[in-house]
Amino acid sequence: MASVPRFFKDPESSFFLFGPRGTGKTTWLRQTFENPLWIDLLSPETQRQFLARPERLRDRILSAPEKRIVVIDEIQKVPALLDVVHQQIEQRGAPRFVLTGSSARKLRHTGIDLLAGRALLRSLHPFMAAELGSRFDLDAALNQGLVPIVWDSVKPADVLESYIALYIKEEVQTEGVVRNLEGFSRFLEAVSFSHGAVLNVADVARESEVSRKAVEGYVQVLEDLLLAFCVPVFTRRARRHLTSHPKFYWFDAGAFRSIRPAGPLDRPGEIGGAALEGLVAQHLRAWIDYSGRQLSLGFWRTKSGSEVDFVVYGRDGFWAVEVKHGASIRGKDLRSLRAFLADYPQAQGRLLYRGKERLMIDGVLCFPVEEFLLNLSPDNELP
Repeated sequence: MASVPRFFKDPESSFFLFGPRGTGKTTWLRQTFENPLWIDLLSPETQRQFLARPERLRDRILSAPEKRIVVIDEIQKVPALLDVVHQQIEQRGAPRFVLTGSSARKLRHTGIDLLAGRALLRSLHPFMAAELGSRFDLDAALNQGLVPIVWDSVKPADVLESYIALYIKEEVQTEGVVRNLEGFSRFLEAVSFSHGAVLNVADVARESEVSRKAVEGYVQVLEDLLLAFCVPVFTRRARRHLTSHPKFYWFDAGAFRSIRPAGPLDRPGEIGGAALEGLVAQHLRAWIDYSGRQLSLGFWRTKSGSEVDFVVYGRDGFWAVEVKHGASIRGKDLRSLRAFLADYPQAQGRLLYRGKERLMIDGVLCFPVEEFLLNLSPDNELP
């Protein structure tokens, strides 16, 4: 497959670049920076050398003064290197540092403050539909996801299965993130049913046969490994009683499909609907990150059960977005959006569905979801 230009832009200063494995961090760096000083911590030999003597980094930099970009790939493998990076950044004429990571776990748990703000924090996400353009296929995105290493493969299903297994083996088993591997495996299956839903820790704990505290820790592990994220409740100037629990999402629709078991008791469209909502969620997160707009992503759910899937809110805009898996729009599909817009008339309503026509119903712009995703790019406002 031909190289896909990414929306992510060089911030032109030292920065961390976080993102799940296979999202194209290394590819982007090699395309963007010509001949940098490259420290590959995925190499066992290189990792051993720097674990034994982190100050070796200073020696490497001094030996190549012409290198104005220093890339340290998978910095979480040797967190002690951040002390050396900090010292180097403080010196006049220091090179720029680009520090990639596919896990924030070690960096967070070792108490490292991510260079005290001296390096920006940036994220690289799976492909966005607008990056792929005419190559984007909605059904393929819902089934195999948009992780570049999977999307580009000849057998996406096989690669996706191996991809998830590799993450679990290397990050969870090898590094001893959790002790109860059987309980964690049950948790992964149980929490997969929470994708696109309010996270009920007690229910997941019961299904997993582990404690609530263990489930809370496991969810944090998934977030640290960048495999999942939680969307908080939008509560600003709330006029109604709202739920307090966040919604849970796997970082990619394909990852969700790979982990979520399917069976004859699943309702038609149940898995597809959750996958579609997750696909929209990952696009909105990427759009917010890449655009640099002052926005946050939340959702709205009242105690009585009215729910709007996403609320994008901040200095740069206010939108309420509902996602429906059906190919037609019924009156009840707009009920929650209308309730939200009654409380927040400043917001713009959007309903995304699997149909083909763009419609305006009761002040809500209804988009074919594929059209919406293809028009969602950092240079544009929310469609």
